[in-house]
This record gives sequence, structure tokens and C-alpha cells, in this order.
Amino acid sequence: MKGAKKLKNRTQCLALAGILTALAVVGSFFSFPFLGSKCAPVQHMVNVFAGVFLGPLYAIGIAFAASLIRNLTGLGSLLAFPGSMFGALLCGLFFAKTKKLLPAIIGEILGTGILGGLAAYPIALLFMGKKAGEIAFYIYVVPFLISTAVGAILAGIVVLAFMQNIDFRQWTKK
Repeated sequence: MKGAKKLKNRTQCLALAGILTALAVVGSFFSFPFLGSKCAPVQHMVNVFAGVFLGPLYAIGIAFAASLIRNLTGLGSLLAFPGSMFGALLCGLFFAKTKKLLPAIIGEILGTGILGGLAAYPIALLFMGKKAGEIAFYIYVVPFLISTAVGAILAGIVVLAFMQNIDFRQWTKK
């Protein structure tokens, strides 16, 4: 019986991961260009949900899958990969360590805004035809910070509402 419960939990996690991936892809229609980057705050909302409810590994998988689908369908750029995956990782790790929402939001903002913004520079140079003289290594930090701050704060509000209205422990991965 113990194995059946684990499988059911894994199935629930995969189902939620699929829903969050789809939400991130569809949410990319709600984006705006800013300083050469496509800011999509819905992806950052999904990162916070995934990091809190599923943990860092699922969060990274969701961010990667959503970025890949967005790129294959022409809804995103290569910058979607560092712009989502670093934030998903730190958000999930910070929540796993503290079990608090604020550190998870901070992890998303630091991971995407700072690390993702800095990691976007070599991707732009190597794969997007940018020249080193055209862009500074920190040029993506500000637009990534704007996008992630909006999405992470909105996600924090929604997750806080969940926490107040349901038994939150049953939804967070132990």
C-alpha cells in the first residue's frame, strides 16, 4: 500500500507539473518587450508555484519544458532558459530550506533577475548574433528583474491566499 500512495503522489506531482508548464506557455502571450528582452511575468508566477508546491527539481523541469515549448512555437527567445531556470532553482531551494514564502520569492527574484540576467549575456553573444561591443554583460539584469519582481509578487499574493484558505501542508512537498 505504501508504494501505491507514493505513485499517486508522483502522479499528482506530474499532473500539476504539466498544468504549470501549460500555464507558463499560454501565459507567454501576456508579455512585453523591454530593453531587448521579452518580459513574461507569468513564467515567474509559475516558478514560485512550482518551487513552493513541487520543489526545486520539478521547478527546473517545468521552467525548461516551458522555455523549450515557447522557443519551438516562436513565443520566446533563447533568453527564456536562463531567465526562468535559475529563478526556479533558487525559489525551490529557498523554500525547501526555510518552508517560508518570502525566501522563495526572494530566490525567484535573485535567481532570475541577477543570475539569469548575467547568464543571458553569453547566450546572446554565442547564439543570438550579438557582439560584445553592442551589449554590456549586465544589460539583461534590469528587464529580468522587472519581469520577475512582478510575477513573483503576484504569485506570492496567490500562494498566500492558498495558505490562508486550505491546509497548506498537504500541498507542499515534504
